[in-house]
Amino acid sequence: MEPLSRLMRPSSIAVIGGGAWCANVIAECRKIGFEGPVWPVHPTKAEIAGLRAYATIADLPAAPDASFIGVNREASIDTLRALAARGAGGAVCFASGFREAAAETGNGAELEAELVAAAGPMRILGPNCYGFLNLLDGAALWPDQHGALRVERGVALITQSSNIAINLTMQTRGLPLAYVVTAGNQAQTGLAEIAMVLIEDSRVTALGLHIEGIGDLAGFAAMATRAQTLGKPIVAVKAGASDQARVAAVSHTGSLAGSDAGADALFARLGIARVVGLAELLETLKILHVVGPLGSSDIASMSCSGGEAGLMADLGARAGLRYPALTSRQHKDLRAALGPKVALANPLDYHTYIWGDEAAITRAFSAMMAPHLALGVVVLDFPRPDRCDGSAWDLVVNAVEATRAATGRPMAIMASLPETMPEGVAADMIARGIVPLSGMAEGLAAIAACARSGSHHPNATPLILPGPEPIAPRLLSEAEGKAILAAHGVPVPRGAKAASPDAAADEARVLGFPVVLKGLGHAHKTEAGAVALNLASDEAVHAAATRIGGNAFLIEEMVTGAVAEILVGVIRDPAHGFVMTLGAGGVLAEIMGDTASLILPASEAEIATALHNLRIAPLLHGYRGKPPADMAALVAAIRAVQDCAIAHAGALIELEINPLIATADRAVAVDALIRLGEMP
Repeated sequence: MEPLSRLMRPSSIAVIGGGAWCANVIAECRKIGFEGPVWPVHPTKAEIAGLRAYATIADLPAAPDASFIGVNREASIDTLRALAARGAGGAVCFASGFREAAAETGNGAELEAELVAAAGPMRILGPNCYGFLNLLDGAALWPDQHGALRVERGVALITQSSNIAINLTMQTRGLPLAYVVTAGNQAQTGLAEIAMVLIEDSRVTALGLHIEGIGDLAGFAAMATRAQTLGKPIVAVKAGASDQARVAAVSHTGSLAGSDAGADALFARLGIARVVGLAELLETLKILHVVGPLGSSDIASMSCSGGEAGLMADLGARAGLRYPALTSRQHKDLRAALGPKVALANPLDYHTYIWGDEAAITRAFSAMMAPHLALGVVVLDFPRPDRCDGSAWDLVVNAVEATRAATGRPMAIMASLPETMPEGVAADMIARGIVPLSGMAEGLAAIAACARSGSHHPNATPLILPGPEPIAPRLLSEAEGKAILAAHGVPVPRGAKAASPDAAADEARVLGFPVVLKGLGHAHKTEAGAVALNLASDEAVHAAATRIGGNAFLIEEMVTGAVAEILVGVIRDPAHGFVMTLGAGGVLAEIMGDTASLILPASEAEIATALHNLRIAPLLHGYRGKPPADMAALVAAIRAVQDCAIAHAGALIELEINPLIATADRAVAVDALIRLGEMP
């Protein structure tokens, strides 16, 4: 297989086709300053866009490193075959009507398979692909306008949407783009493989991804691990949250987790910062490009307006950021810099007493910064350059640069509105090592994303890959499920099965009262009225069994002393791996929606952190004088559930314990639901 780098960093380009798209590829190569030859190919035209056209690929002076194929889908297959025979490096397949339109065309999937076969060892992007921009070396296999400029170093962007790629190139936020790549259908070359080539380029500082779906989970995880090794942080927008992991789910976990929670858990596991929109993506990449991931979420805010300070406080808290109280040193130095009239706090309103005095502003900003702060943020909105004079604002930028040099702390300047951060000003700040943030809400969300990225502790254990979907799924009875769990060390109540009300009463007497009676054969027993708790006599057991009906009962010891009820579930998510969800359990599981999700296998530390971050965590740690839960026993029980899930990974569809009762001295799985299938 040809190295993908030959396609992405070409020294020669062929453009096959005669339409406007192909002419634009030639024009964009000229505009971007591509230094190698560009060879148009067309069977009848002698010239395209002022360049000599070659009648066939065989007529080209040499095998092109990269080709843009701008012909219809059937002709694209023959063209790829000819390029492969010539020894070309790779191609962008622009045509659509392949797998993405299989329902409409009837043969799109088959044609896509033919396309891949025709390429042979040659690398292809697409089909249904807009191509890519290499702004470092000046290569533009791009059939449309774009707004990007050549750079010496910058961030790489990969998207599965061509239109979003165009829009991202039109950003006016000062972010230097090194590569913009569209992945198309990923028939041969997927997002992870493209990303791997880009992060290996020493001129790329960070990677931004717009993801609609992850096709190669193992490759994606390997790419993220390599990025960590190289110190190339990744930020992603994951769109198109699907119900993939919820299909046919019968557990509470299926409705609480789903594919979007799986994406969150996977990205957290791999150290990828997830953001919700394109503006946040670009702002996060600016921080990562200039200063890299942040060490914590502790920041300082400085502005000359009380209104701005209030907004920073509110929006920062909403984003999960912290504004640490001033230390005695900060307080002393700020008082000396600002005088007696200014109230000192973080966020700081430094007023306008020192406006226009660069040295005084520098002293104030430097006094505010401290080693425990991950970032200093100065709020500054620039006046319209077409109507106003902004020279006085330059003094603040100079002061921020001087503060960064004097304190060694990363610094940012944040405009409260995107339009009050001019592109030229932003680019100048980046050149001076200052992060220009365009928009208060987006900027603070970006800071929080970089703090999450910086706090990541890699789990080197390989992911448990889902593999083929099991067939012929079967819901185990609760007794069967608990037997499987107990075999892997999950504590379960003492119990026995019975086939009649009389037998249930006999078994209860042997176990000792109080007991719990359950009718078997119900996925959600509480909702079905098939559970009776705290039964203290033979008569009570017999009456409950008669009311529930049926001929299959489970009688168990009544677990008492509950500190909290925890839901522990595992679902098979084909896109993201096996997702373990921990949350508030019992009958309130779905009402509260208090959950955290992890990707298997999870470490004890990850499990403990997830439990600590739940809203019900105060109960686990002892609330209002109540005893705390035995956290070691609780974590050990959850690890045992994980061991069970991993041992049955080939057949497991979903597994749920609801609840796992945490007491002061143990953790017991009092209900279990397991659905297994057969290996296909």
